[in-house]
Amino acid sequence: MVLFSLVATHADIDLETVAQLSNGSSGIAASALTESPAVAGAVVLATCNRYEIYGEAPHPDDVEAARAALVSRISEASGLAESLVSRSFSTRTGKEVTQHLFAVSAGLDSAVVGEREIAGQVRRALITAQHDGTASAGLVRLFQAASKTAKDVGAQTALGSRGLSIVSVALDLATDLSENPDWSAKKVVLFGTGAYAGATMALLRERGCTDISVYSSSGRAEGFVASRGGVALNADSLRPAVAAADVMIGCSGSDTRVEADELAQVRAGSPQPLIAIDLALTHDFDPAVGELEGVELLTLESVRLAAPQEQAESLAQASGIVKGAAKAFEQEREARSVDSAIVALRRHTMNVLDAEMEKVRARHGCTAAAEEVEFALRRMVKQLLHVPTVRARELAANGQQDDYVAALEALYGITVEQPAAPAPPAVVEAECPVDHNGRETA
Repeated sequence: MVLFSLVATHADIDLETVAQLSNGSSGIAASALTESPAVAGAVVLATCNRYEIYGEAPHPDDVEAARAALVSRISEASGLAESLVSRSFSTRTGKEVTQHLFAVSAGLDSAVVGEREIAGQVRRALITAQHDGTASAGLVRLFQAASKTAKDVGAQTALGSRGLSIVSVALDLATDLSENPDWSAKKVVLFGTGAYAGATMALLRERGCTDISVYSSSGRAEGFVASRGGVALNADSLRPAVAAADVMIGCSGSDTRVEADELAQVRAGSPQPLIAIDLALTHDFDPAVGELEGVELLTLESVRLAAPQEQAESLAQASGIVKGAAKAFEQEREARSVDSAIVALRRHTMNVLDAEMEKVRARHGCTAAAEEVEFALRRMVKQLLHVPTVRARELAANGQQDDYVAALEALYGITVEQPAAPAPPAVVEAECPVDHNGRETA
């Protein structure tokens, strides 16, 4: 079994392409597993600025076929040409997969370096895959180790103490642009009721903002404000709320967006300027609203450019933790890869021994002599298995575990079975502000 990943992020392509690629992402893993034997497992990580698919293939030779199957499914779901989809994704295999995911989970590959939101998104990507039945045992271990590494980075470095996030940087930008930096005096309209909207609400409260209205195109605003506070808006009350707002924040990623012409009509005659913060990858606000008089538009790209540079010492420490964890994971994985082979060899050998002892007992009965023969044979088998067991560990450490498995099959006809993936835990709603099926995140 070999791990691989397809990666498309803000660092390599524009965010609009990332958004287009991720359309319909929730069904990609299941359909690829159903249609291609080259895909043994898959976990999809789709966030504001990245779309990554982690997979497991039966053999290194299957990776290209697995990639082609996933690219084909993404092309169908997104409506983009296969050639464009293929160019948009870089492919990693083996140790590069582990190193990259651990860095992503720790926030080292984020637009806001050190942000903590991504760790929850990585964790929930695994939960979703387990619930859908697409997470193989190898991928479960990979994502669990990535989550543990993220916790270690957060606990052991200054990156975790700063509490940076995309939302916090966006609010900092809005503060700098405001004539009055006092959030307690601001009226805010929040679009969306998902986990990202909840995080935004919490940060607004921390900054002293109390006048917060919430709109949801799916009609979930009432339930959202019931537990978090604020005022629920409907289609009729939304227009006057936007007209009076100082700040509006988009976190829904729904099909319905605020168009520039409509906003211009609503804001006609409003005396105060408006700051529009669009945190949805698929845009809650028409990009043209930034051209309207009296409106400042902040986007994910604005956040990326304004994100503070972390101190070199903190980054070096965090990178060291990530590299150490990735190395330890790979060593453990290599050793584990032959565990099933060792067990299969022992089982095969003991089955042969038990069959021979049945013949001895059938001929001589359960005599003391038969017991002595059995004791001697079991001791001999144990000694004979010692060297193959040691060699298995040595080969695994050198990345040659496949040679060992192939030798068992060629010499003894032993088929090594891979362990099943653990059962999924309870499903928890995703933290990404965008539902990549085009619906607002609940």
